[in-house]
Amino acid sequence: MKEGTVKFFNDSKGYGFVKDSEDSKEYFVHVSGLIDEVRENDEVTFELEEGRKGLNAVNVKLA
Repeated sequence: MKEGTVKFFNDSKGYGFVKDSEDSKEYFVHVSGLIDEVRENDEVTFELEEGRKGLNAVNVKLA
């Protein structure tokens, strides 16, 4: 499991970005990849999965 912070999340559109705390890379996250409800600046754990436009954060849950 990777650790990071929710940098941005738009509830109405159902997507956002998670910033990896290890290497500061940002990953797209879709509402379908969430386990817990998240808000901006929440500390989370996540896994990466190959998506249509690169790696996506999935199984995102509050740390």
